[in-house]
Amino acid sequence: MLSPEVLSSRFLYQRAARMSCFLMLENHKSDEKKIMKTTKLIALIITIATALFAFAPNLSWGAEEGATIYRTKCVACHGADATGKPAAKIPSLVSDEAKKASDADLAKSISGAAKHPAGIKGLSTDDVKAVVTHIRSLQK
Repeated sequence: MLSPEVLSSRFLYQRAARMSCFLMLENHKSDEKKIMKTTKLIALIITIATALFAFAPNLSWGAEEGATIYRTKCVACHGADATGKPAAKIPSLVSDEAKKASDADLAKSISGAAKHPAGIKGLSTDDVKAVVTHIRSLQK
């Protein structure tokens, strides 16, 4: 039979070993939570950066490209300020009526208007969207 002192020291040793395992497990869980939070934060940052990279440049390029197309194909009739020529029945693109029109309606009037020259009717969908973006910027 073991003496009470040996039993007591063995008990204390086992208890200390269990406590250290418990503390290590708790620290590990805490570390896992920190790692998960950091991972989620990094994923969010990457997602936002990707979205900005993918969409923001396209918006500004569209406006610049739309301005270029407008200057080369539309200014002669609608004017640099897009006010049109009412006497010649060329509509203003900055009127309240034009402002109320949806982007789809503006795009349809650009590509489908009977009085527009062939060069304008032949614009690609992306070019028409760029011109609509430019017209919206003129309306502000």
